[in-house]
Amino acid sequence: QVQLVESGGGLVQAGGSLRLSCAASGRRFSRYGMGWFRQAPGKEREFVAAITWSGGAYYPDSVKGRFTISRDNGKNTVYLQMNSLKPEDTAVYYCASDRTERRAADGVSLKRVYEYDYWGQGTQVTVSS
Repeated sequence: QVQLVESGGGLVQAGGSLRLSCAASGRRFSRYGMGWFRQAPGKEREFVAAITWSGGAYYPDSVKGRFTISRDNGKNTVYLQMNSLKPEDTAVYYCASDRTERRAADGVSLKRVYEYDYWGQGTQVTVSS
């Protein structure tokens, strides 16, 4: 049974920072890519960041230069460092585990919701103006 548990969300002023963590259990963490997505009320879930099993990272333009994804395979944990936060970053943030073990990096697959088979429960991030 794979479990993903996010933490680190909260309320922050615009321009501030937060670091989200996602602790994974139940599979060989080091062999799977991980992703972060977010969903605001009334909107679809959107891609925020992904890191391949080998450490390559991807971001959409909306967060590039502000967010950084990283992983610690010794702790089975993936992180999302969020800097220069904006009110439009307000959402529930979810981490997810790639459904494919040791997926070859193609720069596209890990941006898709359906490429993930396990999801955390989400953590709320609220950025006030």
